[in-house]
Amino acid sequence: MTIIEGISKDMNPKEILRKLKKKLACGGTYKNGRLELQGDHREKIKKLLQEFGFTEEQIEVII
Repeated sequence: MTIIEGISKDMNPKEILRKLKKKLACGGTYKNGRLELQGDHREKIKKLLQEFGFTEEQIEVII
C-alpha cells in the first residue's frame, strides 16, 4: 500500500486520488485525511505529484 499524507481538503484530495488511480491503474481510497493507493508506487509517485503541481520540496518518499 502507498500512503500519501499532508494533502489538505482545499487541495481537492479526492480529485488527486482519482487522477492517481487512473495513472497508476490501481484502486485506492481517501480516509482519515490521507490517500491510500493499492500497491507499492514509491518509484512513480514523486513524478506524478510533481505533474499535479507539487514541488520537489513538498514530497518526501519514505522507504
